[in-house]
Amino acid sequence: MHPAYTQAGVKAAVRDPGPDDLVVLRDVKKSFGPGHEVLRGIDLVARRGDTTVIIGGSGAGKTTLLRHIVALEQPTSGDILIDRENIVGLSERELNRVRQKFGMVYQYAALLDSFTVMENVAFPLVEHTKLKKKEIEARVVEKLRILDLDPDVARKFPSELSGGMRKRVGLARALMMEPPILVYDEPTSGLDPLTSRVVDDLIEEMRQRFGVTSIVISHDIASCFRIAHQAVLLIRGEIVARGSPDELAQGDSAVARDFIEKSGVAVGDVGRVGDGR
Repeated sequence: MHPAYTQAGVKAAVRDPGPDDLVVLRDVKKSFGPGHEVLRGIDLVARRGDTTVIIGGSGAGKTTLLRHIVALEQPTSGDILIDRENIVGLSERELNRVRQKFGMVYQYAALLDSFTVMENVAFPLVEHTKLKKKEIEARVVEKLRILDLDPDVARKFPSELSGGMRKRVGLARALMMEPPILVYDEPTSGLDPLTSRVVDDLIEEMRQRFGVTSIVISHDIASCFRIAHQAVLLIRGEIVARGSPDELAQGDSAVARDFIEKSGVAVGDVGRVGDGR
């Protein structure tokens, strides 16, 4: 495992990020007023082409951390490097440029119900490019085909789609700007175990097919064990353990072992995506 993914090695790796350290946070702190520190010195590295899963319970600071990673919030202190560029202190115009490096996949797909699939998927291109309507429509159809969706779906509204189709449409929209990083916000929340596994398969499929770096915010331990190269446990705004999922389950951190045990998931029975288990 890369030293950036170990508790001992992350500080050194973060100080001097390499070309494959795509997302780097160095001692990131965030406070909302006196006495309300939400992020408490976060050091984090997400490597190019890997899947990093950030797990933690409610109130751990996962959403705040996510908003900092995708340049929607600025830290109180610390550095955030996206592809070796420090984005702390950038202007809003410069931050908008950085944000185009991310594709967001929201819980329940977050599609606009009053828009057709075509309009939903085309939205990033309409907002951020000057492409003509026919070219945008052609790109939407291409992405739908890549994601195994019939082009006829483009005329439908989200309410006419199954849950699995909605997820794929959400992925198509996230991929329209061809971002190097896909960020998933609680992608399996509220789903039954079988559908959750389908979503895990999709996350891995996107990583392999498009070569993206995946960052997943989740409380789903089973999903973490299926897809993560790096698992990061966040509790009360602090990273208390990191490593492979197996390292968290069997390592020195009693907090991590307890968190996984209380999840009720028999992690020994959970196989990685694609291993046939």
